[in-house]
Amino acid sequence: MGGVEPLWREVAGHVLRRERHRQHRTLADVAAASGVSMQHLSDIERGRKDPSSEVSAAVTGALGLSLGDLAIQVAQTVRVGSQAETAVVLDLSTGNPVAHSRSAPVSGQINDALCAAA
Repeated sequence: MGGVEPLWREVAGHVLRRERHRQHRTLADVAAASGVSMQHLSDIERGRKDPSSEVSAAVTGALGLSLGDLAIQVAQTVRVGSQAETAVVLDLSTGNPVAHSRSAPVSGQINDALCAAA
């Protein structure tokens, strides 16, 4: 494979944030329900922190997901992105999709991008 794959924590964070938004829930709501601070949950959703299995279970539980559900969604996201010659990358700082060639080098940190689809 020629491109750089996103880190697990980046994709998992995106999946958690996508699910929270799908449920129309606030960061404060999920943080309170999971027992995780808002700042830590925000860092997890942005792929900046690699949560322990206990924290991951608490957050997924607060969202009505299991760790297995999270693992499946992360694996499907990475697999779809890795099958593409050109990936659509979601810039999490702006929310805008950006085309990225898998053969091109990635400049800067990849924690603000997620391979979503081709």
